[in-house]
Amino acid sequence: MAAERRAGTSLKKRITYAVLTILLIWSLFPVYWMVVTSLKSNRAIYNDPGLFPLAPVVTHYRVTLFETHFLTFMRNSFLVAATTTAASIVIGSLAAYAITRLHFVGRRWVARSIIFVYLVPPALLFIPLFAVVHTLGLADTVYSLMLTYLTFTVPFCTWLLIGYFKTIPAEIAEAALVDGCGPVGTLWRIIAPLALPAMAVVALFSYTLSWNEFLYAMVFVGSDSQKTITVGLAGLIMGDVFMWGQLMAASVMGSMPAVLIYAVSQRWVVGGLAVGGVKG
Repeated sequence: MAAERRAGTSLKKRITYAVLTILLIWSLFPVYWMVVTSLKSNRAIYNDPGLFPLAPVVTHYRVTLFETHFLTFMRNSFLVAATTTAASIVIGSLAAYAITRLHFVGRRWVARSIIFVYLVPPALLFIPLFAVVHTLGLADTVYSLMLTYLTFTVPFCTWLLIGYFKTIPAEIAEAALVDGCGPVGTLWRIIAPLALPAMAVVALFSYTLSWNEFLYAMVFVGSDSQKTITVGLAGLIMGDVFMWGQLMAASVMGSMPAVLIYAVSQRWVVGGLAVGGVKG
């Protein structure tokens, strides 16, 4: 019986590893193909569909870096993503603390409406948001993106932090209030340090959502000096002509910031999502 159980367990592990390996290859192959294509010459891209570049070149990287507005696009994306992330953390923390620790009329309704707001498709919002942006005089500037991206990052951050704040014993916050610490002081001195894993997840997802956003960036910004990397990449498509080498090189370099951030902070992401998702 013991031998049969060990054999069954071993078979299950093999099947699990086989399935995970297939899924890993399925997920990483597009990235691998993107890198391989960026290292091929224009002639080789069409004449050599192999999995390995026979004569690797870095021409597409050189052209992308020094003959396009790629660095400007990257700078704009970084500014927009960093500003949106910082604002989302502050606003989301205040909202989540108010919903979980303060008592006011309509608190439950507000908490539930946050999810509904987050689920509203951006395609339904970009027209009224454009009117708001135009009225404020922010059209065709990165500031319009910093403002409008909060419409989908703040609800997500608030929802996630609500779940995490609920796991922190209320007695800790009450003790801080008794000692003379106000609500804001309790949040930043007591609650926030205990919620660092959730804060890390909020920062990572806000940054990623802002970095990858395309619709608002395409509608609100038109000048090359104000475009983000997602819209800038679309500019490499000229009619029915696709600059595949430059597109792949720019995609590789444009995805590196998010990949590096996730690689460094993977442990916090898993831990924060597990607690926030279960308790939310």
